[in-house]
Amino acid sequence: MFCGCEASDLVLYLFECIGFIMLKPIRFVPAGTNIRFVNKRGFAFTLSAIILLASVFCLTSLGLNFGIDFRGGILMEIRSSNAVNIPQIRDRLSTLGLGEVTIQEFGKETDALVRIQRQDGAEKEQMAAINKVKDRLGSEFEYRRTEFVGPTVGKELKEAGIIAICLALLSILIYIWLRFEWQFSLGAIAALSHDIVSTVGLFALLQYEFNLATVAAILTIAGYSINDTVVVYDRVRENLRKYRQLELSEVFNMSINETLSRTTMTSVTTLLALFSIFFFGGAVLADFALAMIWGVCIGTYSSIFIAVPILLYVKLKRGDGDQSGLQAPEDER
Repeated sequence: MFCGCEASDLVLYLFECIGFIMLKPIRFVPAGTNIRFVNKRGFAFTLSAIILLASVFCLTSLGLNFGIDFRGGILMEIRSSNAVNIPQIRDRLSTLGLGEVTIQEFGKETDALVRIQRQDGAEKEQMAAINKVKDRLGSEFEYRRTEFVGPTVGKELKEAGIIAICLALLSILIYIWLRFEWQFSLGAIAALSHDIVSTVGLFALLQYEFNLATVAAILTIAGYSINDTVVVYDRVRENLRKYRQLELSEVFNMSINETLSRTTMTSVTTLLALFSIFFFGGAVLADFALAMIWGVCIGTYSSIFIAVPILLYVKLKRGDGDQSGLQAPEDER
């Protein structure tokens, strides 16, 4: 009986400890942190300029590795019982006279993707090319997926992707303009353009396949990045009204530090999910996850080092409010 009471008391004590830990807010950044981010804007702008120039260089010199969605052609996913011998498959298919044929591993070492350029003619000619590949490779492979996209459809999808990104940027510009002021919208668009161009440049550098999933990732990055920026901008606007005697750089540093814990918490938890998708989600989701991982990192960086410091170079209006110019209360951090 005594042991039972001790055990029950121990269980209750553990539950109390767990409950206390769960109720206690987790902070990746200690309260009262005062990092002078805005003062490092010179270094940040230089780094961003290098990233953008490198991205443009990769785009113009290397180009994007457009997927079947945009280029048009034939895509076949094959699986072997043993590890796929890429050079051997390439040699066997190179004599078929199908034009450009590329083979690459796809996820597991037993899987591969075969890409064939679009054949002259209609659907009949495309099916003939597919049958040639199957006849040459034989029954030792399992043909898991076969897709065909015509050049007209690929061109339309490419145009639709560009239009979608442009409309997203325009909508964000209008939203920020209406919610804040035009000066804030300029900073937000500069940060978003920085994120999108660097993401596209990364795909050009690594020659990862650029497909519809990548376009979806870029649109998602835009939404994620603007969410971070809006949180910081809200605090900037609040502090501009509250501390009208402080210099703008001090107000901006205060605002970034007050929202830094929330920003890092959101980024880290999002990255945990994205890394899980990248490593365990298979090759189909790998390109999407890579774009998102880069986008979350560069979006967090641009929200702090690009979107806010740019406000120093435009004329901001300070609203009515307290003119004490002192620190914000602890419960507002």
